[in-house]
Amino acid sequence: MATKTRKKEKQKDILSQKAPQTEMAETTNEEYEKRLYDLQQLLEIARSLCSTMDYSRQIESILYVCMGQMRVLGAGIFVLDNWETDNYILGTNYIGMDLDSQIEYVIPRNHPVIGILNEKEKAFVVDDIKKALPNESLEEIYSLKPSLILPFFQGSRINGILILAERMDFGGGTAYTDYEIKQILSIASLAGITINNATLFERSSTDMMTHMKMKYYFFNVLGEKLELALSQNVPVAVIMFDIDHFKIFNDTYGHACGDYVLISVSKIIKANVRQQDMASRYGGEEFTVMLPNTLKEDAMAVAERIREIIEETDFVYEGQHMHVTISGGVSVYDKDLNPVRETKELVEQADKALYVSKNNGRNRITFADSEIIASSQADCA
Repeated sequence: MATKTRKKEKQKDILSQKAPQTEMAETTNEEYEKRLYDLQQLLEIARSLCSTMDYSRQIESILYVCMGQMRVLGAGIFVLDNWETDNYILGTNYIGMDLDSQIEYVIPRNHPVIGILNEKEKAFVVDDIKKALPNESLEEIYSLKPSLILPFFQGSRINGILILAERMDFGGGTAYTDYEIKQILSIASLAGITINNATLFERSSTDMMTHMKMKYYFFNVLGEKLELALSQNVPVAVIMFDIDHFKIFNDTYGHACGDYVLISVSKIIKANVRQQDMASRYGGEEFTVMLPNTLKEDAMAVAERIREIIEETDFVYEGQHMHVTISGGVSVYDKDLNPVRETKELVEQADKALYVSKNNGRNRITFADSEIIASSQADCA
């Protein structure tokens, strides 16, 4: 009996010693499953970021991914602006943040903070920067109340600065764990490449002078919108503009003056269309505007507003006051009235309407009516 009792006690001791090991194994399995899940998430994030080359949509995707993965209430990205200033600008690249209208959210490329952030595989908190730069106010960053700051790299160059806002607390606290830091650094690595690729595509599809999209890009996007319009039975409008007597500006004041007129007109056009619309430089002194889900009356109103603003603007080049006018043509895809199925044909209709404006005295907008549509269709046949 004594022997059996001793055996049972020994078995209990062995079981009690194995229990913590089993618990540890279970914990390890949970961690393994979480890491596997996070790896799958990272692959999904990579696929998502590669799904489009549109710059603004890429930035938006990065912001939402970072907010979701890190449980933050907002996020923003200062991106390198090589078009104008060569500075890092926040612009509209933020979600869920309250910006101070008194602060210019621009960080010069030569600012000391760029040198501090220029360290790969590292995330920063505000105190890191304040300790390194005690005499810099840096309200461009501090006013956003970031919980974490990360640089995006392309090679050895910073091409973006991610600002993560306040974290949400779901019971685990708001501090970032080492594992979460590694996770967001992995996302930042993907984001840096994504931003670089999107920037290259943006440059290749954008007119360097006016910063408008170019003709081939316009046709690609118009094709997508027209397909959507066909499937959802919604209208799509196209406006084509042409600067009146443009050759006079080049011949009278020189090509630099002609460039000034082109840039000025393009700014007016871009300023008077919605974010979902797209303005492009079609070629020479011609511009096109695509207006998704827009009927004839609204498209004509937009075109007329742009025409009026240009006519009333005082264009001054090297002390010379110039009167600039623009002519336009408008066409609208409509399932019943104009069931056009090809982008080229829709643009051709707007072009025909534009030349009616030119032939009728310029400085006016013409809608592509049934007669113009018939003429356009005959030319395309």
